[in-house]
Amino acid sequence: MIRTIIVDDEPLALEIMETYVSKVPELQLIQKCENALEANEALKKGNVDLMFLDIQMPQLSGIEFLKTLRNPPCVVFTTAYPDYAVEGFELDAVDYLLKPISFERFLKAVNKVSDRLAAQKGINDHSTTEESEDFFFVKADKKLMKVNFDDILYIEGLKDYVIIRQESGRIVTLQTMKSLEERLPPGMFIRIHRSYIVNLKRINAIVGNVVEITESGKVKELPVGKNYRDELLSMINENKL
Repeated sequence: MIRTIIVDDEPLALEIMETYVSKVPELQLIQKCENALEANEALKKGNVDLMFLDIQMPQLSGIEFLKTLRNPPCVVFTTAYPDYAVEGFELDAVDYLLKPISFERFLKAVNKVSDRLAAQKGINDHSTTEESEDFFFVKADKKLMKVNFDDILYIEGLKDYVIIRQESGRIVTLQTMKSLEERLPPGMFIRIHRSYIVNLKRINAIVGNVVEITESGKVKELPVGKNYRDELLSMINENKL
């Protein structure tokens, strides 16, 4: 069961979402909340896997509320305004539903959440917390695939998916860059851009705001974001590369 709360200041919207939730056996409605403060109390009680979160709410918007949470559940934004889509996905939202929401679109979002939770569970069930491990597992192509850290060239984020690039090919998995980054050993990988994490051992050169690595016998250039450049240069200066 996916334990769910709905957060929306509009009574009609709450009613519609409650009806949708009741139609999906996989979902269990824990609480309906009319604002962020009620949602915060619901989350404090624990056992919430999914939050349908409206953006435009009084006192505290859905985006502002999500930014206050340290360990949020899976989030699906619901809003009548498309302008917040980019910011929503930057906060690792699983999906972004525009009102009026059809049941078909709602169910598609639920399936995305189900896949992400299954992937997270698979990783937790098939990996260990020992620091000596040199691999981890990700869910891809309906199976758990072993990935050796040394084999990774770089990791690319693409909306809801992450692409793990290796010399032997690529692995596409449904999860966020943030969640995958937390599983990588510190000191071996560095995030150089909102969309890229690179294996330090694979860096051949840094030219301006570009990192060069070798992929399939050719030079591959990866951009360095301005918010990540200082950390990269700091590692170079500390002779960690």
